[in-house]
Amino acid sequence: MPKNFDRRFAIGAGINMLFVVLELTFGFISNSLALIADAIHNFSDVVGLLLAWGGAWLARLLPTARRTYGFRSATILAALTNAALLFVVVGAIVIEAVHRFMKPAEMASMTVVWVALAGIFINGATAMLFWHGQKDDINIRGAFLHMAADAAVSLGVVIAALVIMGTGWFWVDPVISLLIAAVILWSTWGLARESLHLSLAGVPPQIDHAAVKAWLAGLPGVTEVHDLHIWALSTTENALTVHLLRPDAVADDGFLQMVAAELQTRFQIHHPTIQIEIGNAKEGCKLAPADVV
Repeated sequence: MPKNFDRRFAIGAGINMLFVVLELTFGFISNSLALIADAIHNFSDVVGLLLAWGGAWLARLLPTARRTYGFRSATILAALTNAALLFVVVGAIVIEAVHRFMKPAEMASMTVVWVALAGIFINGATAMLFWHGQKDDINIRGAFLHMAADAAVSLGVVIAALVIMGTGWFWVDPVISLLIAAVILWSTWGLARESLHLSLAGVPPQIDHAAVKAWLAGLPGVTEVHDLHIWALSTTENALTVHLLRPDAVADDGFLQMVAAELQTRFQIHHPTIQIEIGNAKEGCKLAPADVV
C-alpha cells in the first residue's frame, strides 16, 4: 500500500472518532437506539481503519532472517480481524434491537435527524478518501465499502426519525437498527470471505490459476508444468512457485526474467520463483503429481 494512504487513514480515523463521540452523546440524550447502534458501528470502523493502517505500516518493514517475507501478510490479518470485529458488532446490535422491540422507548427525533445528516456528510467524505486504490487492495476496498455503507445507514436513520415524528411509531427505531445490522453484515461478508481465503494461502480472486498454467505451458521449450502454487503475500502482492520441464534447456537468465516480467504484467504476480528441470532424473520430480503439495 502506498505511503500516501497513511494520511488518508489518519484523517478518516480522526474525523470518524469525533463523530462517534457526537453520536453516542446525542444518542443517549435522545434515547435513540438507531443512533447508538450507528455510533458503535462507526467506532468499529475507526478500529478497522487503525487495523488496516497498522497492517499497511507493518507490510513495509524489511524482511529479516526469521521473517523472510517481512510482515506483508499483516494486511491480510488486519482485514480478517476487521471482519471478525464487525460480526461481533452485528450480534450486539441485533440483541439490543430485540430488547427495544419488547420494550419500545421514545426518542427526540429531531436531534437524531441533525446528527444523522452530519453522518451522511462525514461518512461520505471519508469514503471518497479511499475511492482511488480500492479496486487493488481489500484493505482499502474494505474501508471504502464500510464508509459508503455508513453514509447509507445514516440516511436510513434520518428516514426513520422523520417517520417517527410523523406517525409516533417508535418501533421503527429498532427496525432501522436491524437494517443497520443487515447492511453491516452485507458489506462485511465479502471482506471476511476474501481475507479468510487469502489467509489460507488461497489463489487471489483476480488471478485465474488455469490461465496462468496454460500460459506457462505455452512458453518456448516447456513440455510440462507442475507444482504450481499461487498465493497472496499481502493484500497487494502475489507470489508464485512452479516447476517447468524444459528438456533442451540451458542456463538462461533472460528466459527467467522474461517470464517474471510477463507474470507481473499479465497476472499481477510480483514474486515468482521458477525451477527449471530437464527431466534426466531417474525417478522424476517427486512434486510432479497433482495431489502432492
